[in-house]
Order: sequence, then C-alpha cells, then structure tokens
Amino acid sequence: MSETEFSIVDDPAQSRFELQEGGKVIGFAAYVQHDGRRIFHHTVVDEAYNGQGLASRLVAAALRETFDAGLAVVPVCPYVRSWLERHPDVAERTSAPDASDFEALRSLA
Repeated sequence: MSETEFSIVDDPAQSRFELQEGGKVIGFAAYVQHDGRRIFHHTVVDEAYNGQGLASRLVAAALRETFDAGLAVVPVCPYVRSWLERHPDVAERTSAPDASDFEALRSLA
C-alpha cells in the first residue's frame, strides 16, 4: 500500500485524530482537551493494518498538530508514552499528568 492512501485528520467533535484510508476510519488517537492541554488516553489501529507503522505515523501527526496549536501534550495512553520514549526530542515538550487531568478523563466514563 502506498503512503498516499492514508490520511490523518483531527475530528474535534469526536475528540480524536483519525487515521483514514479512502475516507474510512481505520484507527484513532483519542484525547480530552483540558486547560490548554491535550490528554491522549487511547490509540488504536485496526489489526488488519498491523506492522505498517501506521500507529506511529498517527501519533507523530497528532502530537505535531497539538504542539503547533500551542497545546501541551499529556501522554496517558501507553502507546503514546512508548512512542515518546523512542523520540526524546519530542518527549521534552510533554507534561506529566496531574490530578485535574485525571478528573477530566473521569468525565468520559
């Protein structure tokens, strides 16, 4: 599959960055926006697309757009945290979650 078949778009109504193939959502990085911070709490890509590096591309684009918007990144999602461990140049621009971030996440339940 060529790279041009995939797109990554922010869907603020769903509070997530979507990975799409031909307009079909095949993955997403979900977030909660809170106090000038974007808390990433869940990332998933359809199993049929495993091994293509798409989750990494999704997270990289989501974080880049978040930083460009002037928001801090709070990596609660295990995949986002592990991605940041592999990219220390980006990790230094993130924030540790605090109690108010977890309160914002509880509102999802």
